[in-house]
Amino acid sequence: MNSPVENNPEQKADAIALRPREAAAALGISERTLWTLKDQGRVPFVKVGRVTLYPVKELQAWLSA
Repeated sequence: MNSPVENNPEQKADAIALRPREAAAALGISERTLWTLKDQGRVPFVKVGRVTLYPVKELQAWLSA
């Protein structure tokens, strides 16, 4: 079964990381819920300067776990 991260039409086909709005849409949750999960350390993310990114492969592994 394909994950929502793989099927999101907003996601660029070759993107290796998503911005919060894209990641929330790919996961089928609100940006607020994603923010809460990030703050709780329950979803994988990377900070690059002031930008929070969500690596696609890590999100897929997280969903599979």
